[in-house]
Amino acid sequence: MQNQQWLERSRRSVWHPCTQMKQHERLPIVPIERGEGAWLIDFDGQRYFDGVSSWWVNLFGHANPRMNAAILDQMGKLEHVILAGFTQRPVVELSEKLAELTGLGHAFYGSDGASATEIALKMSFHYWQNVGRRDKTGFVSLQNSYHGETLGALSVTDVPLFSATYAPLLRTTHRVMSPDWRLAEQGESAEQYAHRAADALEALFQREADRLAAMIVEPLCQAATGMAMYHPVYLQRVRALCDSYQVHLIADEIAMGFGRTGTLFACEQAAIRPDFICLSKGITGGYLPLSAVLTRDEVYAAFYDDEVGRGFLHSHSYTGNALACRAALEVLAIFADDDVLAQNRRKADACAPQFAAVANHPRVRHARQLGMIWAFDVIDAKPGFAGRWFEAALARGLLLRPVGNTVYVMPPYVASSAELGQVFAALAQLLDSGLC
Repeated sequence: MQNQQWLERSRRSVWHPCTQMKQHERLPIVPIERGEGAWLIDFDGQRYFDGVSSWWVNLFGHANPRMNAAILDQMGKLEHVILAGFTQRPVVELSEKLAELTGLGHAFYGSDGASATEIALKMSFHYWQNVGRRDKTGFVSLQNSYHGETLGALSVTDVPLFSATYAPLLRTTHRVMSPDWRLAEQGESAEQYAHRAADALEALFQREADRLAAMIVEPLCQAATGMAMYHPVYLQRVRALCDSYQVHLIADEIAMGFGRTGTLFACEQAAIRPDFICLSKGITGGYLPLSAVLTRDEVYAAFYDDEVGRGFLHSHSYTGNALACRAALEVLAIFADDDVLAQNRRKADACAPQFAAVANHPRVRHARQLGMIWAFDVIDAKPGFAGRWFEAALARGLLLRPVGNTVYVMPPYVASSAELGQVFAALAQLLDSGLC
């Protein structure tokens, strides 16, 4: 069987991410030959519904003809050119469109989400140095936050599995209580709990604001901690507090941007504009690595000077790659041409009865939905639950990767209502089976 051949070759030569490789002595790697829409197909013809959008990046399906055509067209013109001292059409047009959509400007490009986090943190720190506020060097993030795994990003990440080993290398930062409504007390609403979390942030600002450069937050949903959703009033309070205490607000929209929460950017649901926005993952529809950070004009102006050292000298070899920027432009064009956000709302409404059946299952609590994200926690999950669920779902043709005891579905937007209904039916069967 071809699957077995590719599995063995991969295990001998590839160090897979976020993986204890020894586990693959028992748990097989899944070799994928090709993709079609919301489906992945292995070398033996088995089909798997991509319920995690290939790590939250795929928006419009695998091998999308329109995306393919745009990238092929760009390949015939320019694949890449150094962005230091040069420019090109896709990066200019993308920067203009992102500025229009976010209300921020001067896009700075990297290659992945962690790179975007690093860029935003360094920009904020450097801004305060440039304007003479040299004590403002600290950062604030939420408990259970995740912002990437480079050293700066890990410093504002609160997932011990990822960060504990590297603690001696990391910068000390502040953690504040998460607005995750699952943590509310009995009888306390999501909004009330969000206000309580904001009150705790205000208490920190009262003590430390003169030493704080920025707060970084994943708007509306902390993805890697188990799709921890919260009320938008928290973002409104954070914006007001950051204004009052002169602390930058960095919106990490890496996972939540480009329609995942039901609006193009999650911050829109709180009607706020951050000082920095970090974008990646869905920005190219899952085709090519790209990230971008946009910021306020006054931040950019603080770097604009005759002195080279006051400039932002951060760089990546593939910064503003023309192919990736062209892919991102096509993503934005598809959003506009196909009214994707409205289509997604209709799909979510159509699937509500099927998801309600899952939500009402006796093994389920905290069922939640935000845009094109569905999640629930399994009450009686035993150690090893995530791995067992992953295997059991694969056997039913579903690619799902639970986070702890949280099962979530974050599919490509091309998935039909019928396909999503089948996914929720399979989830109910898995819950009934008792296999995991």
